Amino acid sequence: MFENKYIIDTDENRKFLSGNAGQLLEFGRKFPSKTGGSCYLGSDGTPMKDRDRETWITARMLHVYSIGSMQGIEGCKALAEKALMGLAGELRDNENGGWFAGRRADGSIVPTKQCYAHAFVILASSSAYLAGIAGAEELLKDALGTFDKYFWDEQEGLCRDTWNTEFTVLDPYRGLNANMHTVEAFLATADALRDERYRIRAGRIIRRVVGWAEENDYRIPEHFTEDWKPDLEMNIEKKDDPFKPYGATPGHGIEWARLITQWSLSSSASSSLLSSKNKISTNSTQKEIISEDEKKQMISTACQLYERAVSDAWNADGAEGLVYTTDWNGKPVVRDRMHWVLAEAINTSAVLYRVTGEAKYAEDFSKFMKYLDTKVMDKKLGSWYHQLDENNNVKGTVWPGKPDLYHAFQAMLIPYSDPELSIAYFLL
Repeated sequence: MFENKYIIDTDENRKFLSGNAGQLLEFGRKFPSKTGGSCYLGSDGTPMKDRDRETWITARMLHVYSIGSMQGIEGCKALAEKALMGLAGELRDNENGGWFAGRRADGSIVPTKQCYAHAFVILASSSAYLAGIAGAEELLKDALGTFDKYFWDEQEGLCRDTWNTEFTVLDPYRGLNANMHTVEAFLATADALRDERYRIRAGRIIRRVVGWAEENDYRIPEHFTEDWKPDLEMNIEKKDDPFKPYGATPGHGIEWARLITQWSLSSSASSSLLSSKNKISTNSTQKEIISEDEKKQMISTACQLYERAVSDAWNADGAEGLVYTTDWNGKPVVRDRMHWVLAEAINTSAVLYRVTGEAKYAEDFSKFMKYLDTKVMDKKLGSWYHQLDENNNVKGTVWPGKPDLYHAFQAMLIPYSDPELSIAYFLL
């Protein structure tokens, strides 16, 4: 029997999530560098100034503290302004356009231009725009223009992954991680600007991903060749590659399930966005309405993705937690437990419970809440442990310290948000 604080829709659970959201915002307050880029945070929230100030972390902090500002939490607006200063300043490439991967401790640039990082700039600036942060509208327009020019492939309906710093050489690798966060960013932009082109693009990506998932027993391929052929054996000789691990990533299956659900609901004829009072609208465009049959099928697919991932990953090796990767038969490969996988499991179990009403998703939510409280939250130093081993001992090979708040913070808000809306738009 679960305690009330682990059970969705109880007062105790609402208080538990709200309290943790506030603690996370407090933990991360030291992130800004003097130039605005986000410092990588250590185990106690102290900036690790010898590490790179990365664009994707800075963007995530802008997103989180913009939401904190929207909630009226003291000091969050000033912190969001600091992060925006970093994105508009030291991390922006004024010569070639777009955003550097980051800045090193000595101020030199971290080379390449990453779709992943640019997607987070879009997400963050859309949230900052809704929060009324000065300069956010210009940042969002700039980010969308850069993305449209270099990363969006209109013919494929998917995103290119990585350019060199000058935007002259495109890496042949194609990957779904960057496309997944692009879907999140596009849905947020569509909500914020009422520019439905971006929701339509999100749907194009999603339909391709669903096809690949169905071909692979709902274990989504991660890595692709230049012509978008799945490379299922990539890094089979280096299965624990920190950036491109071999095999399926259950956490991504779970995260895709939530994004597919959000897109399906927001694209249907019954969407509340059709009758929205246009909270903020600068570029209203016509919406693509999907059929009720497609909506139902997409939500069914989302459920299958989630259930496959949880079945493969949860307690897969005899200990609590969600393993990081599996092979194509669902056998664990990298057994570490990453905090972001748990965060997405919390989000998606809550969303699927809201959408389907099925008790099994509420039960999953409760067991994930209990695991968070007993194993993953750092009750002494704050925030969440970012990486645990197969025995739930703290580990730091991929994520030393606690670099940012994005996954954990969102997991404290999404369970009580509208499943069809991006989180910042919901809070307006």
